[in-house]
Amino acid sequence: MNTVRLYDPREVDYLRLQQTPTMVHGEPVLVKSSPTEPREGYMDHHELAIIREHWIARDAGGDDAPAETAPKTIEDMRDSMGFPNRNLCEVEIHTRFETLRVGNNDVGLWRYYPRASQHEKGRPCLIFLHGGGWVGGTPYTVENFCKLIAERANTVVFNVDYSLAPEKKYPNGFNDCFGVVEHIYRNAEQYGIDPKKIAVGGDSAGGNLTAAIALKDRDLGTGMLAMQVLLYACVVLRTSGVPGYEWKLEEFSISDEQAEIINNCIGIARPTEGSGIIMGDLYLDDAEAQVDEPYVSPLRAKDFSGLPRTLSVACEYDGLCIQDELYAGYLRKAGVPVKSIRYRGVTHAFIDRLGFVPQAEDLCQEIATALREL
Repeated sequence: MNTVRLYDPREVDYLRLQQTPTMVHGEPVLVKSSPTEPREGYMDHHELAIIREHWIARDAGGDDAPAETAPKTIEDMRDSMGFPNRNLCEVEIHTRFETLRVGNNDVGLWRYYPRASQHEKGRPCLIFLHGGGWVGGTPYTVENFCKLIAERANTVVFNVDYSLAPEKKYPNGFNDCFGVVEHIYRNAEQYGIDPKKIAVGGDSAGGNLTAAIALKDRDLGTGMLAMQVLLYACVVLRTSGVPGYEWKLEEFSISDEQAEIINNCIGIARPTEGSGIIMGDLYLDDAEAQVDEPYVSPLRAKDFSGLPRTLSVACEYDGLCIQDELYAGYLRKAGVPVKSIRYRGVTHAFIDRLGFVPQAEDLCQEIATALREL
C-alpha cells in the first residue's frame, strides 16, 4: 500500500470500474458506490473517520478543539475552510506563477504541467476555480488536486486566485475569472494549449463561477470553452420558484445510526426561514436585487442551449446534490452533452481530502479522461 494514501489503492480501482449509469428521477446518473460501505444510509468509512476525528471534535469543543469554535469573523470563517490533503503525483510537475491585471484587480494564476511534456503543443487545459462560498478558500487547498489532474491528463492545469467577498463583492470574482479565461484563450499558443480544448471547472462556489462563465461565453458568442466541470456546484442561491426544484429530506438515504452526523452534513441549501439566499449577503451588494441574475444563479437562466459539454459531480451527503442533478437535467434537455456522477457516502468539499478518501483520486481520473477526450 502506498503510504502517501490513507486507503487501499484497490478502492480507487473499485470506483473506476463503476461506469454504468442508472436512472435517477428520469435522468442518467453514474452513481458510484462507496468501496468501504455497501449499506444504504451510511457514510464511507474514510469520510466518517475524518468527520468524527476533526469536525465533530472541533464543533463539540473537545480537549483538542479551539477555545472558540464558531466562526466569529470572515477571517475565522476562512481559517475553518479546507483540509490538509496530499500530493499523489508520481512524476515531476512544474509550477509557474504570474499575476494578471483584470479590471482593477490583480489576479494570481498558477499553472501546473508534467515536466516531460513541457514543450508539447496543442494540449487541452483545465482552468480551475476553488470553492469557499465566494468569501474564502485558496488555490493552495486545491493545488494537489490540480497537479494530479495535470499528471493524469498529461496537460496544463491553471489555478486561479480570484477576488473574494465581502472585500470585493460580485461581480469582482466573476469578472476576474472570466478575464483569466479570455487571457488564456488569447495566449493559448504561448501556454502550449489548443484554444479549442479549453475547459473551466470548479468546486462549490468555484462551480458556480464556472457555470456562470459558460453562460457568459455562450451569450457573447466568444466560444472559448469546450467543457465545463461542475463539482458539487451551487448553481442557484435562492431556490424558491425554480421549476422542478424541491429540497426534501426524503431524497437522502439516512440510517438511524448516523442520522445526526449526516443531517449536519446536508445543511447547505436546506430550506430555512427568511430569504433562503445562500451566502448572498456576503457575496452580493444587493442580494434581493441580484440573487436571481443568471451569472449569480445559473439555474435561473432562461436558455441552456449552446453550452459546452459538461461533467457534473454531486455528493450523496451534500445539500447541493438536488440542485446539481437538476441542473444537469436542464442542460441535457437543452441538448448539452452531460455526464452526471454522484459519489455515494461522501460529503461536500471531498476533493479537499485528496489522499484521505479514494473518491477524490477517482474524480481526478474522471476529469483527466474527459480532458483527453476533448
